Amino acid sequence: MIHVKDHKQYDMFSPFEHLGPKRLALLESSWAHLFREEILHTLPVEKLFPLFDGLKGRPTKELYAMLGIVLLQQMEDLTDEEAVRQFAFNIMWHYALNVTDPSDVSSYVSPRTLWTMRDRVGRRGLEQSLFENVTDALKRLFDLDPSKQRLDSVHIFSNMAHLGRIRLFVKTIRKFLVNLKRHHANFYPSLGEVASRYEEKNDGQFAVNPSESSRTLQQVGNDCFVLVERFKDRKAVVDMASYQLLVRLFNDQCVLEKTDAATQVVVKPNQEVSSASLQNPSDPDAGYCGHKGKGFQVQVMETYSPDKSQPNLITHVKSRRPTRATPMPCCRPSRMRRNGSLPRLSFWPIPSMAAMIPWRRPRHWVLRWSHRPWERHRRASVWLISPSPRPTK
Repeated sequence: MIHVKDHKQYDMFSPFEHLGPKRLALLESSWAHLFREEILHTLPVEKLFPLFDGLKGRPTKELYAMLGIVLLQQMEDLTDEEAVRQFAFNIMWHYALNVTDPSDVSSYVSPRTLWTMRDRVGRRGLEQSLFENVTDALKRLFDLDPSKQRLDSVHIFSNMAHLGRIRLFVKTIRKFLVNLKRHHANFYPSLGEVASRYEEKNDGQFAVNPSESSRTLQQVGNDCFVLVERFKDRKAVVDMASYQLLVRLFNDQCVLEKTDAATQVVVKPNQEVSSASLQNPSDPDAGYCGHKGKGFQVQVMETYSPDKSQPNLITHVKSRRPTRATPMPCCRPSRMRRNGSLPRLSFWPIPSMAAMIPWRRPRHWVLRWSHRPWERHRRASVWLISPSPRPTK
């Protein structure tokens, strides 16, 4: 059963009055008061309603507080256990999330419940709604002028192991075989030697010397091809995410050379493997940047006040796989126009980023109309400040 509170409704008697005037004044001058008064009631809890019954079943945890915990956990970079302790004992968290009942029903959440809520936020794509609602609330609160904004990009490393090519094949094949044995056990025994080769107890055979790496890489490539071909007509297996990763890995790392006699698997040279290739089966969305390594490229736009009269507020964030030659950042004029944050001037005065585009490092900056691939911004009447190419001699 859905349980939510009306956080716009004020209490007749303050539930935090027992703290005394001095501690209460500290709370009201902290981030917790801003979160409680301006952000908490804007969280998109209504998008969680389809997951629960409105009348039947045990009441949920208070949904505004649960989304607030997910937000505060990321804000303070806490583990699940640390977030559970903060929610249970931290008065600032209770004040920010408007938790007025000291009982375990309202003031305690288990790590499993927190994990489940974070998983639901990710699966339903609520992170974008959370970002937009909080951004719009802060923009109204500080009366920010969105006409001037600046762009930048940052590389974020993925929280995953960095695998070599052999280890990448081994991990991906093993993940597929484990899922095959779990969900389609009748297919597993027929694989024989291929299945036994990738059991964890035989992991040492893949730790080879550099002189043997080419032969081992060819072997794991052949095994990958055997598994892909073996189950390509089995729809139940093809629909498995681990099988699709196996197909993607083979296409990233290998090619087929067909002759009249036979079909041969050829492993691609390192330089021919795309930067968008699979880096780790645990994080299939991550890519590779030749300058900074494995992870994600994040484009950020924030408001800009030359006289520092207003705080800088991030208005747009876009993540994607990095590439060897990182293109210019991009924004979304359509969404920005809807919420009133479309800029008239966009600044990109970051000299360190000039090395990441196909231009030479500029020595000066100019104001100019945007050109491709920025044509959509010109049509939206958005000006751009960007590096000018160094004049040719």
